[in-house]
Amino acid sequence: MARLLLFGGKGGVGKTTTSAATAVWLADSGLRVLLVSSDPAHSTSDSLGVELGSEPSEVAGVKGLFGLEMDPESKISSILPKMGEMMNGMNGKGGLGGLGGLSMMLDPNAKEEMESVRDEVKTSDMVIPGLDEALAFDELLRHVEDPSWDVIVFDTAPTGHTLRFLSLPELIESWSERLIRMMRVSGGLRSMLFGRKESDAMKDELERFRRRVLHVRRVLSNEDITSFTLVTIPERMGINETLRAHTSLREYQLPVPNCLVNRLTPEFDHPFLAHRRAAELGRVEELTTSMPDVNIATMELLDDEVVGLDSLRAVGVRLYGEVQPHPADLGPHTIGSALKHSIHRGMTREIDGEFERISLHYPGIDRDDLSLRSEDGILFVGLNGREREVVTSVPTKASRVKAKLDGDVLHLDVPLDQE
Repeated sequence: MARLLLFGGKGGVGKTTTSAATAVWLADSGLRVLLVSSDPAHSTSDSLGVELGSEPSEVAGVKGLFGLEMDPESKISSILPKMGEMMNGMNGKGGLGGLGGLSMMLDPNAKEEMESVRDEVKTSDMVIPGLDEALAFDELLRHVEDPSWDVIVFDTAPTGHTLRFLSLPELIESWSERLIRMMRVSGGLRSMLFGRKESDAMKDELERFRRRVLHVRRVLSNEDITSFTLVTIPERMGINETLRAHTSLREYQLPVPNCLVNRLTPEFDHPFLAHRRAAELGRVEELTTSMPDVNIATMELLDDEVVGLDSLRAVGVRLYGEVQPHPADLGPHTIGSALKHSIHRGMTREIDGEFERISLHYPGIDRDDLSLRSEDGILFVGLNGREREVVTSVPTKASRVKAKLDGDVLHLDVPLDQE
């Protein structure tokens, strides 16, 4: 499982630059890194100077760096049943619209309640607030669970979107209660209107989706997997939003070890600039006092915009120091100077006598969540029902692989002699 580094904050404070510079620095140190963005403006592509798509693609000029830009809105229809069409059937003209003559089978009280529910649950309510964020995080988890990645760097949407996702399980419960109420008051007509199997499938899909969101939220709150770096600027609105975001993120138990105050006025012998810098340093001190458990880093305003790999590498050196080869073992190892992260590799492999030993890092994993199988000589490791191919030096059978879960690490001993 990859290390997940989230970068968030209000719009326009330098999240994309910070996350892209981090990803380039980590890849230059020898790690296999995936840079992910959910920004529909495609600013990550602009920052790197490459065109990214919806699947991981190599970033030319940086060995080991891949990037993708998500399009969660295009996936909405594949996650939840198409209940909007069903609701439109009930929202036709004339009392109880789509029910037609069937409304005569309801007593007056039931008719009144059905009308009330119909008015309450409109087609526009079918898209839950936070659904697009949920799709982005669910897609992100698919990559986090891929053992071939060492680090996932996620350039998040503005922090409010992240917080909306974190509250989604409760929103789903509230939202689904209205649909269940609608089914309940329709009594025996439910099966006639929707089909009993369809209505049951709708409730089951809602529950499965809610469980997936809760699982993602557990991963995000695991400090061995995830860290959230707040990015801001030394202005009053930015500082206030950062403090509110920190409080909310900690309420959801997300680890927030770092905060970067970007675009600090450089130190010059000029009264105007000196006054501005002093005011900004006062706001930085306010952050330090208000968030004593967070490493507060600063980066001064640069004399040119940060676009392209050379500029991103220069920013990376400011944030993390000169690039050093990352240790070959799983880790974790602490990296960085201004910003600090604990980094572990997702997977290591070595030849040990007659075996190839493959070690996979799965922080907080339960043994029951793992599975191992092979097909046509290809080895697959399953995690929470999602399987990933584990490349081996020789074709192998799962029955011949010795698997051992040691704490957070799954060791696979693959015989080199498969005879």
